[in-house]
Amino acid sequence: MASYVLGDSVTQFSTVIGVYLFAMGIGAWVSHMIHHDLCARFVATEIAVALIGGGSGAVLFLAFPRIAWFRVLLYGQVFVVGLLVGLEIPLLMRILQDRYEFKALVSRVLTADYLGALLASLAFPLFLVPKLGLIRGGFVVGMMNALVALGCTYILKDAFRRPRMARWLQVQGWIVFLLLGAGMMGSDAIISFAEAQLYSEPIIYAEQTPYQRLVMTRGRNGFQLYLNGHLQFTSYDEHRYHEALVHPAFAAMAQWREPTKRVLVLGGGDGLAVREIRKYPDVKEIWLVDLDPAVTTLARKNAWLTELNEYAFDDPRLRVINQDAMVWLQQRHQQGLEGQPIPKFDVMIIDFPDPSTYAVGKLYTTRFYQLAKFALSPRGVMVVQATSPLYARLSYWCIYETLMASSLYPSAFHVAVPSFGEWGFFLAAHHRFEPPSELSAHRTPQSQLRYINNAVLRSAFVFAEDMGPVQAEANRLDNQVLVQIYGTEWSRWQ
Repeated sequence: MASYVLGDSVTQFSTVIGVYLFAMGIGAWVSHMIHHDLCARFVATEIAVALIGGGSGAVLFLAFPRIAWFRVLLYGQVFVVGLLVGLEIPLLMRILQDRYEFKALVSRVLTADYLGALLASLAFPLFLVPKLGLIRGGFVVGMMNALVALGCTYILKDAFRRPRMARWLQVQGWIVFLLLGAGMMGSDAIISFAEAQLYSEPIIYAEQTPYQRLVMTRGRNGFQLYLNGHLQFTSYDEHRYHEALVHPAFAAMAQWREPTKRVLVLGGGDGLAVREIRKYPDVKEIWLVDLDPAVTTLARKNAWLTELNEYAFDDPRLRVINQDAMVWLQQRHQQGLEGQPIPKFDVMIIDFPDPSTYAVGKLYTTRFYQLAKFALSPRGVMVVQATSPLYARLSYWCIYETLMASSLYPSAFHVAVPSFGEWGFFLAAHHRFEPPSELSAHRTPQSQLRYINNAVLRSAFVFAEDMGPVQAEANRLDNQVLVQIYGTEWSRWQ
């Protein structure tokens, strides 16, 4: 949940797990202060874990858009759950100490604990998040904790000093189980209510995929698409972004009078870049590689999106591949090294989300651009969306240095997109080239373009002083400095 609403998954996972383990240590230390009614305290702890941990996802999701001290609540919940979990194992070992030899007791309890950790760590990415989502999955795990507590009142009934206490804990356990069950049944309502607070426009579509949360909103000025809470486009001005993303690359190719037959789009599962590519009748093949099949399915079937992308997915020239772009490029590179014939691409459109996490940041590294370079034809051109040179100036020029370090020759340009502000891109090729000054003579009539013309194209390669080059470090796979820089720069504007 922290990585979903705050971004930077590595930082969130590290800090949450660190605080959790620290709190477990505190809980283990506190356990020595408990001297009586060990079994009752153990079951009560399990019930508390069920209630607080099971409902934590919903509480955090509801609180994020409403309170300024979200991180205090986040780490407070992590600490409390860790403290309670840290109590469990010492209490359980003391309860069972008369039933087993010490060495057998330690091995059995810790073995069960570690095996449980393995099962949970596998269930989280493979089942809980993709099938249930974070909030419903949290309620389900909490219900499992409540059932464990109820089961212990029967399995360990001889260890209770007072039978009435066991019955009272059973009542508490069932109440918590039913509360969490009600929360699970109402998860969709909780999510809808919380997301309504996050977005300024009414939500018209929402879906949790194994990779991300898709949300579409609609207002007076059109509709918007969000991925994990980050705006991807607004329908009323996305044409500025996508025309700038596609047409300068074709203009650069036209300078060399080279045919543009095969085009690759990495990312861009909404089909809007493909819409612009279709305006070039000479293109024979369009390949689209996007990780999430839910995005390409949405773009293919949703009425709002199909109208906007002009039914791009119905084009017989289009081939859609749902795979991680870096893995796909690596596989093609390996096939090429093995001597297999690998078709090269005349134009590559690289349209990934901003590098706000390390999972996305790898797609802006020297390693990734080297793989992309291998897939680019000798006279081909690639274009990279590269965040804002105004709001994230150092990030923008870090991408420039990364392209340079990959033995590519980049050319920087920018356009104004009202939804995002000044937005930057790079053209890049195997060799040096002059920035294009005229649109391709082989394109479709100017009437089909709403924003880009020759004057706009020429001005796009001119930078004001406050957006010009600054010294930056290349972004490499083993350090990903770009993710850290990006997070620091954009945090000033949020």
